[in-house]
Amino acid sequence: MPLLDARSDLQLLEAHRSGERRAFDELVRRHGNRLWSVALRVLRDPEDAADVLQDALESAYRRSAGFRGEASVSTWLHRIVVNKCVDRIRYDRARPPSGYGCTHRVPVGRDPAEGATTRLAVLDALAHLPADQRVPVVLVDVMGYPVAEVAAILQVPTGTVKSRCARGRVRLAGLLGHLREEGA
Repeated sequence: MPLLDARSDLQLLEAHRSGERRAFDELVRRHGNRLWSVALRVLRDPEDAADVLQDALESAYRRSAGFRGEASVSTWLHRIVVNKCVDRIRYDRARPPSGYGCTHRVPVGRDPAEGATTRLAVLDALAHLPADQRVPVVLVDVMGYPVAEVAAILQVPTGTVKSRCARGRVRLAGLLGHLREEGA
């Protein structure tokens, strides 16, 4: 048997479809960290991200026969994770609030913790974006994915990704305006 690392993602997926158990494990090893980062940055909660990632990988494992080859295996896996994240966001919005959320603005000071405080404020602001804007902003602006790849993941035209990012950035600017005022 050839080394798993030597095969392409598509070859590994085909091997998985043929019943080779370790082939899917190799795909997870290759892409798991980036998939985890996407889930964590979109959802902001490690437990939710872990649940969503596990659910997404189980779904990909069971439904690998549904892979049509219209995108790369990596894009297909990312699409599954993003869809599961959006489902979780919708589910969370439908649930009544637990009362434990933090909705106040954290003041930004001129100390070494300023960067961390700013980062937390940005993450909090991202959570206030609708999912159709949050996901592209996270993928493009936070994770650094190319617009074309995000379009493939979300199965929308590149112009849609650009416009959703632009609308999301405008909303973020409004939510984070206090940072600019405090820094002046």
